[in-house]
Amino acid sequence: MSFLIKTIEVCKVSQTVSKQDVLHIATLARLKFDDEQAERFTNDLNNILGYIEKLNELNTDNIEPTSHALDVFTVTREDKAAPSLSNEDAVRNAPKSENGMFRVPKVIE
Repeated sequence: MSFLIKTIEVCKVSQTVSKQDVLHIATLARLKFDDEQAERFTNDLNNILGYIEKLNELNTDNIEPTSHALDVFTVTREDKAAPSLSNEDAVRNAPKSENGMFRVPKVIE
């Protein structure tokens, strides 16, 4: 969270987006908006910028920057070889087996 706040601080927002800006960005992105859509996106972007300005009011002087909003840790185990099922144990409960392999009905003619 503090990383986000620090990033937002760097991106000081002191302007608004005009409908012309939205249409210019749409052109660069090869998107087509009608007037209603352009107006709606202009309002949405200006609302987002308003929220960012509100976040800039927070005092983040004593907050350490982080790369994620939440603590991130790896949940995978160490990749170590360990004993596993024997072939006999693996097919023990199979409805049908043959030569240590699962026997299944033919599905492709």
